[in-house]
Amino acid sequence: MLEIKPFTPSDLDIVTGLAREQDFAPGVGDIEIYANTDRQGIWLAWHHNKPVGCIAAVTYNPGYAFIGLFVVKPEHRGQGIGRRLWQHALKTLNSVECIGLEAAVQMVGFYEKAGFQKDCVTTRRQMLCRSDQSQHPKTKLLNRSDINVVSLRDISLEAIQRYDERHEISPRPHFLELWLRHRAGDVFVAMDAKGECHGYVRIRPCLLPIGDGWRVGPWLAEDAGMASLLLNNAMDRHKGVVLIDTPGHNPSAKTITMAKGFKPMGSTVRMYKGVMPKGHDRNVYGLACLELG
Repeated sequence: MLEIKPFTPSDLDIVTGLAREQDFAPGVGDIEIYANTDRQGIWLAWHHNKPVGCIAAVTYNPGYAFIGLFVVKPEHRGQGIGRRLWQHALKTLNSVECIGLEAAVQMVGFYEKAGFQKDCVTTRRQMLCRSDQSQHPKTKLLNRSDINVVSLRDISLEAIQRYDERHEISPRPHFLELWLRHRAGDVFVAMDAKGECHGYVRIRPCLLPIGDGWRVGPWLAEDAGMASLLLNNAMDRHKGVVLIDTPGHNPSAKTITMAKGFKPMGSTVRMYKGVMPKGHDRNVYGLACLELG
């Protein structure tokens, strides 16, 4: 017997484990934030009272939602479980104007049949930081003496939200507050003398299939120089594997990460169904996460 049930707090370790086993590299606290962004946005598939899959369909606002965290355990695939989860997710989002997702390459055809269209390729990039000693990165740009890199405690959250809303595809104030204020990880912000935000980045610990690492995102900046400065500060003292998901519509993200030693590890395809709230923005260098865009 197959049942689709809503996520409960007691399911946190189950969903985190499913994501980790599939090499999604979930950040510490990520699943909790997904659930709190939309309290009816995650479901699990239970087969004979055992969890065998999950999916997230999180609504940011009436105009935009995102589907991710779509997993069925390998030994239970081919039994229609994934299709049931997928249909359930779409049903909950039937009134949303635009839905986004990141598709595994082999799943693109499946999503196209459901009305989704390809947008751009997202590339996961990885590098190994070998030192946890500070390299004392610069916090200022030579050509922008008014900009200084500060920590989250030195700038108002509202300033970051205003900047994010101007450059992301759709407003996400509730998600962003939860994301930036989570105790795991660090946030660095490019701030001017008036306290306004010109870019920001977050780095957080993540769970690899074996061991731990770090994930960078969101990573936004007004130009490539500022983006590089923010990334240098984020990576300082973070020893181990570091992952970044870069959008295909910003070639500067590839240039910066490759110059720092990142290597491409795989790719997904960003797809949309409906009309995008806004077009692409070159201020976006790295995604918050593949699961929620």
